[in-house]
Amino acid sequence: MPWAFLAVSLIGAWFTYNAHVPHFRRGPLIVPSFFAGWLTAELAAHHVTWQAVATVAFVWAGALAAWPGWVGLGVTLASWAGLFVLMAHAGRTKDRMEEALAAGLGRGYRDGFAPGIPERLAAPVPRSRLILPFRFADRNVHCTRDIEYVPGGGPRRSLDVYAPRAGARDAPVLLQIHGGGWVISNKRHQALPLMHHLAARGWVCVAANYRLSPRATFPDHLVDLKQALRWIRENIAGFGGDPDFVVATGGSAGGHLSSLVALTANDPEYQPGFEEVDTSVRACVPFYGVYDFTNRYGHQHHDGMEIFLENVVMKKSLAEEPEAFEKASPIHRVHGGAPPFFIIHGTHDSLVPIAEAREFARILRETSQAPLVFAELPSAQHAFEVFHSLRTSHVVQGVDRFLAVVYSSYLAERAAA
Repeated sequence: MPWAFLAVSLIGAWFTYNAHVPHFRRGPLIVPSFFAGWLTAELAAHHVTWQAVATVAFVWAGALAAWPGWVGLGVTLASWAGLFVLMAHAGRTKDRMEEALAAGLGRGYRDGFAPGIPERLAAPVPRSRLILPFRFADRNVHCTRDIEYVPGGGPRRSLDVYAPRAGARDAPVLLQIHGGGWVISNKRHQALPLMHHLAARGWVCVAANYRLSPRATFPDHLVDLKQALRWIRENIAGFGGDPDFVVATGGSAGGHLSSLVALTANDPEYQPGFEEVDTSVRACVPFYGVYDFTNRYGHQHHDGMEIFLENVVMKKSLAEEPEAFEKASPIHRVHGGAPPFFIIHGTHDSLVPIAEAREFARILRETSQAPLVFAELPSAQHAFEVFHSLRTSHVVQGVDRFLAVVYSSYLAERAAA
């Protein structure tokens, strides 16, 4: 029993250590390191709980009868200390979000909120979300699923609409674009905390699928999302949404695609057969996105991304056709007319380096005339906001405040017109 306790303690300690020091180098450890660090950093309190239960059980069974058990106890206590540090970092996300918003929008940004918005923002996030992180159902939200935004397009060109169950009229609209490396996942798997939060507070949220690689080749993914925007313009009023106010968001590959949606508004190259449709968005909130397919600034940890993009997504050689990779890179598509951006990235992201997000934010800040907000979240891994956690709660509320500023400006412009 002492040796078994020591073994379990070392496993728990590895989870904690990996969350603090994730594996960045290319190789077989990068995926398990990501998953372990992701779940540990976001569910640190849950890890403390299971480790405490295991410790009590082992001690009751006699684990401290020999020296390995005492070593295991010491390892467990050190692991708990590391987990409490992760919990403290998650708690500080609230301040990090507010600091980022104040830096990008001005310290008095709340003064410009439209009537009724401060009261909506004050609605608390249920604490039960922190206890049951994978429970997403909300009695205040109704979801209409599997609407084909391209007739006959099938599941990969369909979308879900999340709307207030009590109904909405002329409500702001969010377009959510899922990640998954351009090859996996779907509209039901990501950003559920954000979409339920907004829909429960009066927004209409649209989660869209798109064709995936390797069957699809870029820019097929982007063209599909422009088609989803076309559907929103023509149909979202029937769900209570305002077709003139749409913002885009997404994580990872979705962060890449939502950024391109925002930066290529009305570009006929990506709107074959529907060039006349307005595909602009009012703002963009990319989470831990991939912004540079060319790796021009050398921020990628290794050459794995380049090989993957060449063989699976682009089906072109970067060396032979660099222009195609530049056109697919948000960092090379920045222009003065870009809409407001809120870029969010974790410092411990082992899949997409935060340095790339910093570079993208720098270029946007220097080029765009619209506001730019950039938040770096300490100890946050890739995909940190996919389920409920303390960090997710603070980030969702921060995004809500950013969108409230953009929406308030829109309402003021509309009233003055």
